Amino acid sequence: MRIFSRRRKQATDTGGLGATLIALRLDDGDLAPAQSTMVMFNAAGHARRVAVGKVSCEQGEMAFCFHPGPYTVDLIPFASAPEWGLRLRFVVDAANPRVSQQRFDLYLYSETAGRLELADFAAAAEMALQAELAQGALDLPPCISLEEWHAFRAGLNQLMYTRYGVTVDDCVPVDLGEQIDYATILQARTQQAAEAGCVADIATPAITDADDKPSAGAMNIAEQDARALRRLFLELPALSGELRLLVLPEGLEIFQRHASLLLRLGMAGLNVNTMPSLAWAAPGQPLPVADQAMRSAQTLIAQSALDEAWSLLARLQLAEHQQWPLLLDEADRICANLETGLSLRRSVYVPRTEPSL
Repeated sequence: MRIFSRRRKQATDTGGLGATLIALRLDDGDLAPAQSTMVMFNAAGHARRVAVGKVSCEQGEMAFCFHPGPYTVDLIPFASAPEWGLRLRFVVDAANPRVSQQRFDLYLYSETAGRLELADFAAAAEMALQAELAQGALDLPPCISLEEWHAFRAGLNQLMYTRYGVTVDDCVPVDLGEQIDYATILQARTQQAAEAGCVADIATPAITDADDKPSAGAMNIAEQDARALRRLFLELPALSGELRLLVLPEGLEIFQRHASLLLRLGMAGLNVNTMPSLAWAAPGQPLPVADQAMRSAQTLIAQSALDEAWSLLARLQLAEHQQWPLLLDEADRICANLETGLSLRRSVYVPRTEPSL
């Protein structure tokens, strides 16, 4: 006689939601917290927000829950001055009925690995802010006037809304001098420099080890490449849709350049959709790890261009008519980087041969 025992599935830990945790993935049968919002994604990545309750996923569906906040984070706008920061208070937007997919939902599905910690979001927002300041897209001078501060706040608010789908409630300068551990910062920078110098070493392991299993280096390269291509696949159509909705200034040249930009993004999306496998040079011919690393690096170039494109969209949404030509020049540069990265990612493998003596 057999005795069967039914084990109760352990519920997903939602501790910290609304404090140190913004969102997390739920399993079928889990119960979302009462103050949170549930988002269901189907197999194609389309999202819908549903009432909070017990999770019931159909085939291919994925469930997330998030707390709208408010949340408070300290960002360092200039890496060279870590003692000076900005304290941001933000909330996750409620559903906008005028759009088919909420921007935060897309960020949640595309860029998070099932769990969005507040510290991770703060790090991403800080990198985006530093990049905009470094490129001159935002201006935050030391002795800032009230008008300059309002202009900076408008750009920052639009950047956070367009890039992440969150609304900034408040932003004030803060002195972080007592909280900064300069030794840790220097150690982290040294480690980053060492990692940047050892990128080539990732490509040194063989494709397989003695047991015919993929090496750790090859697995990391493949995962990195797959995550970047997934982002491009999911976000390029959404980015094109937002660009298509912009109100253009009068003028045939602006209209033509805008149409050309949409066409190039559409072709880039088609390029991503038909991207060949990373691990194979040809059917039955594995690609060496060194070449996989080179191809994956090109995918990261395209992903970096995608991040720049979201930031540019935020600037276009606030741009005056006279600013459009310069911003479209920036769009051409970003599109060229995107196209170049994708083109080199799918380049034909040519075996290296030693020159004959």
